[in-house]
Amino acid sequence: MKLVIFAAIVALSVNLGNALDPHEHNKVVCYWNSTSFERLGAGKFKLDDLKPALEVCTHLVYGFAGIEAGTFKAISLHPSIDTGAGFGFYKQVTQLKRTYPAIKFYLSIGGNDDPYEETHKYLTLLESKDARNEFIKSVSIMLNEYDFDGVDLAWQFPPVKYAKKRNAFVSFWHKIKKTFGYGNFHDEKEEEHKTGFTNLVRDLKGQLRTKNKDLTITVLPHVNATVYYDIRLLQPNIDAVHLMTFDQKNPERNPDEADYPAPIYESYGRTLQDNIDFNVRYWLEHGTPGGKIVIGVPSFARTWKLTEDSQISGVPPIVADGPGAAGPHTAIPGLLSYAEVCARLTESAVGGRVKRVNDPSKKYGGYAYQSYNKDTSAEGMWIGFEDPETAGNKASYAKAKGLGGVAIFDLSTDDFRGNCNGDKFPIVKAAKYKL
Repeated sequence: MKLVIFAAIVALSVNLGNALDPHEHNKVVCYWNSTSFERLGAGKFKLDDLKPALEVCTHLVYGFAGIEAGTFKAISLHPSIDTGAGFGFYKQVTQLKRTYPAIKFYLSIGGNDDPYEETHKYLTLLESKDARNEFIKSVSIMLNEYDFDGVDLAWQFPPVKYAKKRNAFVSFWHKIKKTFGYGNFHDEKEEEHKTGFTNLVRDLKGQLRTKNKDLTITVLPHVNATVYYDIRLLQPNIDAVHLMTFDQKNPERNPDEADYPAPIYESYGRTLQDNIDFNVRYWLEHGTPGGKIVIGVPSFARTWKLTEDSQISGVPPIVADGPGAAGPHTAIPGLLSYAEVCARLTESAVGGRVKRVNDPSKKYGGYAYQSYNKDTSAEGMWIGFEDPETAGNKASYAKAKGLGGVAIFDLSTDDFRGNCNGDKFPIVKAAKYKL
């Protein structure tokens, strides 16, 4: 009898140990989009570049897998990198667990890496139990084959425009976008897709739970949680929700006006929803434990082109004319890595130095700008960016609210070479040290 009781106690202790999250309030979730390996020159991010960040990260999210049209199976979108004989990053990444056993390695599916013209399959899959089952089986196979610790669903829902609560400087996207981009689309089956996603998460977690695998979800920028997420039913079946509450203003969605891309709090004249605090409070008020909420921190900057019509003060919101020029590393108009921003802040900056403006309020974030030059007709640039100080402010916010931590998006746009001040991954580290 004593042996039976002892065995029961041991089993209970093991189950409790598995249920406890050692990083309930200090998660540093690090996203890595493997396509950064394909960049040229100094922007190329190799597998070895991960290692300094893994000294700090508690979770690594490998992005991004996708869905195969027709079969609805989870597949690699970049097999030459992910599974090919040349690189096989899926296996190489999870083998890092031998060196970093405390880190959990997740595979993320979606993330706007699927081509826009094929994203309807993310909705179609939710409409059929058979399709959901095929997806779940394929996910289970991928996790087992490549030894990931869990899966992250960065589901490619279409954006839904929030109802304006007051005057706002927000316009709906007018064309297909590449980075965090969607087209103008009205979903006539919103409720069906909401229910389908809830069922998918429930059934997928049921499968993963038996294998001690985790399930998280990532809410992409501009996806309206009130439409697609039944939070009270989702939260018992997810280990965390990563709120990508950045890109609230970007040069594709708001080409005519530069503004803070990732403010913590609402500011005068802006839409109520365009800030971290509103989104966090929404998930808390709908039943999500604070320890499951992880707030996104962008390591990239958003840039706009300034013209002769732009105010010379640089104070946002400021009249602009679409995306700023592409950087030499990222090569995407309207987007710069933190290292590229640092280069523009120096005296010897190619194209001229930009003026930096800090945020003593710790509410909105810093920015930098170079005004339009009337003498030479040279266009200016406005840059809304994250730096170690503002990333630390967001981590402090997460700590003060009792949240789960921060999610850095992504490692390849942090200063992974240490060009700014000699310290690699300064944004990741600054956030970590404030949790």
